[in-house]
Amino acid sequence: MAGTDTPQDPPARRPLVALLSGAGISTDSGIPDYRGPHGLWRRDPEAEKLVTYDLYMSDPEIRRRSWRMRRESPAFRAKPNAAHEAVAQLERSGTPVRVITQNVDGLHQMAGLPERKLLELHGTVRAVTCTRCHARSSMREALERVAAGEPDPACLVCGGILKSATVMFGEQLDPQVLGKALGVAKAADVFLAVGTTLQVQPAGSLAGVAAEHGARLIIVNAEPTPYDALAAEVIREPIGTALPPLLAALEQPG
Repeated sequence: MAGTDTPQDPPARRPLVALLSGAGISTDSGIPDYRGPHGLWRRDPEAEKLVTYDLYMSDPEIRRRSWRMRRESPAFRAKPNAAHEAVAQLERSGTPVRVITQNVDGLHQMAGLPERKLLELHGTVRAVTCTRCHARSSMREALERVAAGEPDPACLVCGGILKSATVMFGEQLDPQVLGKALGVAKAADVFLAVGTTLQVQPAGSLAGVAAEHGARLIIVNAEPTPYDALAAEVIREPIGTALPPLLAALEQPG
């Protein structure tokens, strides 16, 4: 007798969890934020000049000060904290996860989040790029040259000006990275904005895009944001204590 198997429905799509992280997720790792009440730009307005593209390119003294600032950056001493670990654990659980970060510190990767699940909107401080030929190399190598006596190291390929592989003030975001981030925001079922004021555009608008496309928006930030009214939930508790149980509740079995 012929078999009577009936067609099986395709497995249901598992909800996509997207997370936009800002400076606040890294403060427990010893990296100060920029725009909070005690942020770097408020404490030292002159520091903003060191990451402004036109000034950096035109003023050798600004570049020398920038390299000294990089040598002293807490990002190179920092370790992932409980919030970064919780994000990586969510991905390991089999939950579909995409992380969009405004941070340049590399702590999500250090916590174990795969590169393919991460979009770095503002680049990374762990690499340098030539402004002329666009050759890319490690920040560690460049800082070793500074320590050896080169106050403003030039590109070893073409002699051009080197800068950190971050997006400085006056530069545009990588359109491919931004386009992918918009796609993630539109596709997300749950969208968490963590440790970000959501005031820097276009990154901040991703929360609004996600909400407009039906995502459940959750904001975890110490200060109010322009998108709080759109959120299903707003959490003001410290990120390091609030995020791990919140993400654990979102875990989906593999």
